[in-house]
Amino acid sequence: MTEISHRYPRVAEYLENEVGFEKWSRCHYPGLRYNITTTNMVESLNSMLVNARDFPYVALLDVIQEKMSKWWNDRRIVAMAITAPLTPSRESEFRPRFAQSNGRHTLQLNPVTYHVKDGELEGVVDIFNKTCTCKEFDIDKLPCVHAIAAAHHAQVSVYSLVSPYYTKEYYMLAYSETIYLVGLQSQWDVPNEVATRVVLPREVKERKRGRPKTSRFPSVGEFRKRKNCCGKCGAYGHYKKKCNSQTGSTEGNQPTDVPV
Repeated sequence: MTEISHRYPRVAEYLENEVGFEKWSRCHYPGLRYNITTTNMVESLNSMLVNARDFPYVALLDVIQEKMSKWWNDRRIVAMAITAPLTPSRESEFRPRFAQSNGRHTLQLNPVTYHVKDGELEGVVDIFNKTCTCKEFDIDKLPCVHAIAAAHHAQVSVYSLVSPYYTKEYYMLAYSETIYLVGLQSQWDVPNEVATRVVLPREVKERKRGRPKTSRFPSVGEFRKRKNCCGKCGAYGHYKKKCNSQTGSTEGNQPTDVPV
């Protein structure tokens, strides 16, 4: 927040006073929020459909359904091959914490509360409510170093403190169902009330001149990779050494505008 205030004072004032920390900062959010940016998922799906989005609606839905069916089956195979208690990403994040928890001085305060002394940050762990004063355990729902040390002292399995959504069983359950393709339109079982319904075409607005834009405008602060400019012909997409053009050199007269 200090860096934002230094670079963009008006933005910092807006986020702090008008919006509030709980609406954009995960650690201040009162509920549960996973650490995935939703827009990234949307952009990935949009990139996957970059060619299919010009198809008719029915064909576009077929592409989406076929891709989802493949993804579901691929992830089901991965989930069935897991031998560890947690999903691969959570297991790789969880394992290093075991070594970090070794040697932590742990003091039992009551049957469920433990004070774990750490050189950098001490933590008070409640193994019943699955919380820690460092807040890492509360937010990630994955035992922090303090919680692991407390679990060892209490002789409790550390995996019992992990959120069930990170386990292999929940991973397999998420992709247990099968997504079947719709099939040919002639084989559809359409209810009579749907078949007799009259659907009017949407209102068509006058389109602007020129080709419609297919790529989005870059966001503020987003930089796109510059395309290579040939020093011989001035075209983009290749270097001077690989230029097949028979025209003379145009060095010094290269265009300054580089498309993105």
